[in-house]
Amino acid sequence: MAQMTYAEAIRDGMRVEMKRDPNVYIAGEDVAQFGGCFGVTAGLYDEFGPDRVRNTPISEAAIVGSAVGAAAAGLRPIAEIMFVDFAGCCMDELFNNAAKMRYMFGGKAKVPMVLRTPCGAGFSAAAQHSQSIESWFTHIPGVKVVMPSTAADAKGLMIASIRDDNPVVYIEHKQLLGVPGEVPDGDVVVPLGKADIKRGGSDITIVAWSWMAQKALAAAEELAQKGINAEVIDLRTLVPLDKDAILKSVSKTGKLVIVHEEVKTSGFGGEIAAIVAEEGFDYLDAPIKRVTPPDTPIPFAPVLEQAYIPSEEKIIKAVQSLF
Repeated sequence: MAQMTYAEAIRDGMRVEMKRDPNVYIAGEDVAQFGGCFGVTAGLYDEFGPDRVRNTPISEAAIVGSAVGAAAAGLRPIAEIMFVDFAGCCMDELFNNAAKMRYMFGGKAKVPMVLRTPCGAGFSAAAQHSQSIESWFTHIPGVKVVMPSTAADAKGLMIASIRDDNPVVYIEHKQLLGVPGEVPDGDVVVPLGKADIKRGGSDITIVAWSWMAQKALAAAEELAQKGINAEVIDLRTLVPLDKDAILKSVSKTGKLVIVHEEVKTSGFGGEIAAIVAEEGFDYLDAPIKRVTPPDTPIPFAPVLEQAYIPSEEKIIKAVQSLF
């Protein structure tokens, strides 16, 4: 397997599908010659040309609206929104059109589009360019939500997302873009809706996704030195959600900690906690704990931003509080 960064793996997944299917194209602000704000589409313009890697005006509504129309007409667009924070500018196109079109036309219309967008704090990009708001997208039926934590998953989930006949919001974390990992060559699909047990364990279940899955793994290794064997589940996709993997793990460990970078109130961790309370309450030997940022805008000052982001120490403290 090749060594690639997370960003390179996303690009490789898009390249695989663009070679396989001439209906796949990319559109967004500065995605062509410049290669995108974070360089993820670098080189694809030279390889596939201006018809398939297209710069757009600075209008999220136009980017996503055109992608919805193109997908309904038979193409498979990959639309890039430069920061997930700007998703509010295209909510109507995504939630009232892309998400509902297939249902409202009785299955006769398909909307096979991918909305790529980066999330996350840690670069002192301040409150308008650092958010994690994935639960926004999980709330409307018809939209799938993907959040990989490793380079291999980033590629495999990108290929699966492009091939899906429904709109997929593919959220890539800025902190992970430069992180390397082994990535399978060629046409490798990671199925949507299948969580991955990144670390087996018997004492407690830690559920996380995206960058927080990496922090959960680091915390689990430290916990092992303290005699606590934690199982780490990386959801990989929030919609569809692998409830069975969560419930099976909790039935074994009896304890659950959920870690995410969204603010606590109405974050997706609350949905996971509700599912376990409704369908696996008898498995629990202790209360469910959530490790999240506080309900505040993300600070610009680096020291405050680091205090805001969930840390390995906070995860360890939450786990230890259940024993």
